[in-house]
Amino acid sequence: RIANGNLRARIRMTILYYYANISNRLVCGTSDKSELLLGYYTKYGDGGADILPIGDLYKTQVRELARRLGLPKKLCEKPSSPRLWPGQMAESELGMTYEEIDEILHLYVERGKSAEEIVEEAGISLEKVREVIERVHRSEHKRLPPPIARVSKFTIGQEWRMPWSLG
Repeated sequence: RIANGNLRARIRMTILYYYANISNRLVCGTSDKSELLLGYYTKYGDGGADILPIGDLYKTQVRELARRLGLPKKLCEKPSSPRLWPGQMAESELGMTYEEIDEILHLYVERGKSAEEIVEEAGISLEKVREVIERVHRSEHKRLPPPIARVSKFTIGQEWRMPWSLG
């Protein structure tokens, strides 16, 4: 089931890149900070994009932004789903709400709190806190470029890096 879902996400991304390519455009991704930190996306699928405009906002912040922008309530309150198979819902799959997840992520990533400190400060179970922290660590490979086997003196991304802009 997961392999088929990942295939679906990769096919979607291939189609998006096809249309972006023929119209000389970029692919705009929809992953938010919560999904990126949890690794809750398909590598080279919905995680593939040229720009992630909401990539530095937690899911709860995206929802709040949508409310403040006056988007329809139905859209602001729509349950999150990768839509890889019928009935798939993110929060039930993750086993907790995004309010809990984002509180844990914020305290762990941005405030450097330990699991025990998060439990005390947020009042969320140690089991949930550990699950989120483990997901962050297990998914690190998704947030990094693929490793390059070093066979020369100047390996791209290691000894040699091209600046973002040559101008």
